[in-house]
Parts: sequence; structure tokens; C-alpha cells
Amino acid sequence: MATTINDLPDAVLSTIIALISDSRTRNSVSLVSHKFLQLERPTRTTLVLRGNARDLFMIPPCFRSVTHLDLSLLSPWGHSLLSSSSSSYDPLLLARRLRHAFPSVTSLTVYARSPSVLQVLLSPQWPALRHLKLVRWHQRPHLPVGSDFSPVFDKCPSLSSLDLSEFYYWSEDLPPVLRAYPAVSASLTKLDLLTKSFAEGFKSLEIQDIAAACPNLKHLLLACVFDPRYNGFVGDEALLSISRNCPKLTLLHLADTTSLSNTRGDPNEDGYSSEDARISRATLVDLFTSLPLLEELVLDVCKNVRDSGLALEALGSNRSKLKVLKLGHFHGVCMAIGSQLDGIALCRGLESLSIKNSADLDDMGLIEIARGCGKLKKFEVVGCKKITGKGLRTLASLLRKTLVEVGISACINLDAAASLRALEPIRDRIERLHIDCVWENLGEGEDLGGIEEDTQEGVYDFDIHEGDEEECENATRVIDFFSGGEMDGMGNRKKCKYSSEASAKADCSYMASNGNGFWLKSWERLRYLSLWIGVGELLTPLPVAGLEYCPSLEEIRIKVEGDCRGRPKPVEREFGLSTLASYTQLSKMQLDCGDTLGFALTAPSGQMDLSLWERFFLNGIGDLTSLEELDYWPPQDSDVNQRSLTLPGAGLLGGCIALRKLFIHGTAHEHFLSFLLRVPNLRDVQLREDYYPAPEENDMSTEMRVDSCSRFEDALNSRPIPD
Repeated sequence: MATTINDLPDAVLSTIIALISDSRTRNSVSLVSHKFLQLERPTRTTLVLRGNARDLFMIPPCFRSVTHLDLSLLSPWGHSLLSSSSSSYDPLLLARRLRHAFPSVTSLTVYARSPSVLQVLLSPQWPALRHLKLVRWHQRPHLPVGSDFSPVFDKCPSLSSLDLSEFYYWSEDLPPVLRAYPAVSASLTKLDLLTKSFAEGFKSLEIQDIAAACPNLKHLLLACVFDPRYNGFVGDEALLSISRNCPKLTLLHLADTTSLSNTRGDPNEDGYSSEDARISRATLVDLFTSLPLLEELVLDVCKNVRDSGLALEALGSNRSKLKVLKLGHFHGVCMAIGSQLDGIALCRGLESLSIKNSADLDDMGLIEIARGCGKLKKFEVVGCKKITGKGLRTLASLLRKTLVEVGISACINLDAAASLRALEPIRDRIERLHIDCVWENLGEGEDLGGIEEDTQEGVYDFDIHEGDEEECENATRVIDFFSGGEMDGMGNRKKCKYSSEASAKADCSYMASNGNGFWLKSWERLRYLSLWIGVGELLTPLPVAGLEYCPSLEEIRIKVEGDCRGRPKPVEREFGLSTLASYTQLSKMQLDCGDTLGFALTAPSGQMDLSLWERFFLNGIGDLTSLEELDYWPPQDSDVNQRSLTLPGAGLLGGCIALRKLFIHGTAHEHFLSFLLRVPNLRDVQLREDYYPAPEENDMSTEMRVDSCSRFEDALNSRPIPD
């Protein structure tokens, strides 16, 4: 008699099932048999609850072991979860039903439109909460300062993590509550205050209060005001307060509020801001040396931090554990003078590095970073006008063994084609990539093979000691690439010529046949691709630029940005989404047109309104027959704060026959949503107004009605779904 998996002991099967993390795979496992169902349910610890809050009978009672519960996606999205005025159910009954169904919850994510949600849901239900994430994109209610957080600190004494990154509030709301509950504040180890809806971030005194009240923090993320023209700007005092009060920090993220916007910078700018940050070199050194446990550091100040290289060398000390570093508007990070490493290149333990708006970073700086930071897995460069394809290609060559993720944005010398050519040394290894779809030099080859030797005399004479094999190998690659020179085993340079034949053979090793006798450049491990493109430009040149063959590409994010107003009608019928049909494994897409501005209702004579632009963007999306998940941000009319799906957009989305999940980050009329019922496999649709300020319930539009959403959900769920 054959032995099957059912013959394994239940304890072994439970352990195997517990190792499965994908929700859909778990659901499939539970459908195999009643035995598998009974073993799968108790092993699930994380659950994202969907559906309408009015359907109390549909809350599953079988997930008794769930510790991480997400209620932020209950529909209708954005409405008060426990508000009796906007629902037909008893809020207290819902709260008790949730408590009975999920008694083990210690981590909760919830859309808290008003403090009543926290008062009813938290106080009697889950007093043992350790992690809480609050979500709110609607305007803050007119309530006393701290009203949103007092119920949390009052009823959850074990709270150790608070995430407000998607919660709209005032910066002055939090410090008084932290002072009023010193025991809870002292127990906090993670505090995420990177709130994108802030007009102004936390000021210096507020940061000092937070640091003093929470001495045991390990993760601290803050949206700050670094601009010295504002009262309370963040300078030396605030940074020193963090380093002295929170010595246990392993993650520190300080970002100016202007850096939190998702818009692309102007590559024609010189990289210097109009003002200098009031942060001294001595303060930076003190900050870096006082936090020896730091593993991740982000300082995006949006104001000039000049001559920062000497201060950054403090991060490269022997006891440093730093693995992730992101710097914004830091200049002089790497001087690249002579053969000695300096500045950021001394941070040898880095695995992820992002440099944004560093005005003086050039190719030699990239080479020095690659020589010093030999463990880099991720490298991102944004708004650095002096770097070119030659420097980037050399960096990729030196880091070929480790580098798998690269981001290149707003660098004037690196358009799409130049970026892809520069990354050819790691084309067979790279897994995640971001580039800007700028087609200025498309089809024009760039000489990346070398520089005249006489112009580089003495620059690459590295001081290499015998026995330092890694440094010798790096230096050899640099010289081989730039001047065709080789080095012997002792580090002495000898003459040779760059072999074009060898280069051609190497290129062939990264190519694949398309079956028709043509060879295509293969990005065989690329799984995630992120693109920025200006409004009115086309996506169709993407394969010609170098991304011809991506057999493993599963997910793509496309960011379309610009002002449609005043632009002429595009000559082409479609934006170019049908071009992506050649990526046969593509199953997830984020199409973000949220920063595309236009006229929502009436456009002046001769100009297009947003419905015509949306048709241009979405034409061809039906050709993506493998697309199963789509997040879509419609274009917006910022003058009337409207981001809504139009009739052409709804019709084109209805042609995506393989879609299973659709999130529309905006609003839509009920009769437009009926087009989506034609998608046979569609089972999860949400309208999310996750932009600030989200439309209020008393908006004159009919797009926000609860009954409309409920009727659409009933129609969606009443259809037979194949699987």
C-alpha cells in the first residue's frame, strides 16, 4: 500500500503547514481535505480581514491563534468602523464579535476615523496589545489635543510599538500624551512617525520631548522640519537629544517632510538647496558614535550638509553594525583623492546604500564606494548630475558578486538606455531595478570601453599591499575597464589592450534567443521593475532601450507624473501598456497616475480632460493576460481634490480578464463599477481614498455612498467564481 502525506503525524503536518506564508497557498491547502483544514486554521497567526463590516455573521470563528490582525481594509473603506450613525449594526456587538473570534490578538491595524473606535475596540477587547498601527487619511476631527492617543495609552499598558505613518494627526498631539503616561512611553521600542500628510513635521522641542519620554526606543522614524527658515527647525540640539536619550537605537530615520512626496526631482538642478542645514560636523560625529547598535540610518534633510565625508567616516568604525544607509543632500560624501579610501567608502559593512542629491558625487566617487563597500546588495542614486554611465558600469563590475538591486533616478547623464547599458555587467544577477523612462539618447551607443590613458595618468595607481587579494582584484577591474591595463600578482601595472572579442563573448553569455533567429538581451533574474515616466511620453521604447527579455519579471510599478493642463492631445492612441505583454510572468502591477494633474470635469477649449487622458494611459491593459493584481491611482484634479475613475477607465479595466484583485486608490460612481463585473475571476475590489485630504462623508458627490459600495460588493460576491 502506497504511503501518502496523510500518513504523516498531525504534529509534523502542522509544522509543515505553519511554514507556508502565502495566504492564497494556505487557502488552497485548507481545501485539500477536512484534516488539512483543521490543521491549517490553528497555525495561522496573521490575518487581513476583508468584507463589509455589516456582515457580522461572516466573521470567521476558526482563526483562534491569530496574533496579527488587520482591520484597516474592511469596507466601505474609510468610514468609521464602530459608528452607529453610518451603519445598521450595533458597534459594541461588532467589537465583542471580533474579540470572540480573535482572542489572541497582540498586533492590530485599524482605520481610526475617530477616537471612539479606539475607546470601544481597545479598552475592553484587547488590553494586551503590543503593536498598534492606526490609519486615517481623512481630516483630523476638531477635538482636544491628544484625544486620538489617550485611549491607547490608557488601556494598553503593554504597548511596545506604535505606527502612525498612515495616520493624519497634528504633531503637537503626541508629546503631551507621552509625558502623561511615562510607564507606557518607557516601554515603547518602536515608534514610526513618518506621517506623509504633515504640512510641517516635528519641531526641535517636540523631538526632544519624544526622545526624553522614550529612552528604550530601538526604532525611531520621524518626519522633521530641517529648514532653518522655520521656527523650531531641527538642528544640533534635536539630534544630540536623540543620541543621548536613545542609545539602544538600531534604526533611525529622520526625513524632511518635503522628501516624503513621491515626486521626482528636476535633474537639471545643480543638487544644492537654497539653504544649508544647521547641523554641524561635530554633531554628526556625536550622533554616529553614540549609537553603536545602529543598523539602519536614513538622514534625508533636503538642506545642504557640506563636507560630510569626515563625519561619515565615524560610521565606518570597527564596532559599527551599520548595514543600511540613506543620505539626502549630503555633499562631499566621498572625495576620491588619491588611492586611500575616505568618507562613506570606509563603511565596509554596508549592504544597502542610497545617495540622493549629492552635488559633487562623480564617477571616481562611485568607484571608491565600490572598492570600499564590497558587500553592497542594493545601491540607489538620485539626483546626482555628475555621475555617468562609465562610473556606474565600473561600480556594477566591482560589485558583480553581491549587487542585486539598483535604483537610478533624476540623474541627467543617465537616461533609460544609458542606465541599462551601464548595468550590463550584472544583467544576469539583478533582481530589482528602478530607472527613469527618458528616451533622449535612445539608439545612440555610449563608449563605455575606456578613457584615454594619458588623461588618467596617475589617477588609478592604487596603493595595494601584498596579500590584500580583494583590493588587488578590485583595482585590477578598474584599470582593465578604464584603460585596458592589467596588473600582475604583486599589484604592478603592465600594458595590454582591451579585448573587444572577449567583451563580445561575455555579452553573448547574457543573451537568449527569442525562437525566431534573433538574440535578445536577457535579464534572467529580474523580478521587480519600477519605472518613472513623464506625462505625455510613451512606454513603447522600453524594449528598445534594453529591457527586451525578462523571463522572470513578476511585478512592475509605473509612476506617471506631470501636468496635463495645456498639453496637446497625444499623437499615439495609447500609452504603451500593451508593450508589457512580452513579459509573460507579469502578474502584479502598480500604475500610479496620482501625480498626473488635469481637468476633472470641464477642460478649456482645445485641451483634454482627465477622462481622455485616462483612456490614453489604460489603453492596451487588456492585452496583459497574466495580470492578476492591480493597484491603480487615477489622475487627479487637485483644484477640487478629485481623484476618480472615469467611464473610459472603468471600461478598459473591465477588459482585464485575468484580474483577481483590484485596488482603485480613488473614488468611482456606482454605475462605472458595473463594468468590473465582467471580469470573471475578480474577487477583491476596493475603493481607497488614501490621499490627503480624503473626501468627507458629506461631499456633494455620489461616489462615496455606503449603499453604493455595498450593492456593488453584493453583485461581485453573488457571481460564480471559477476557483
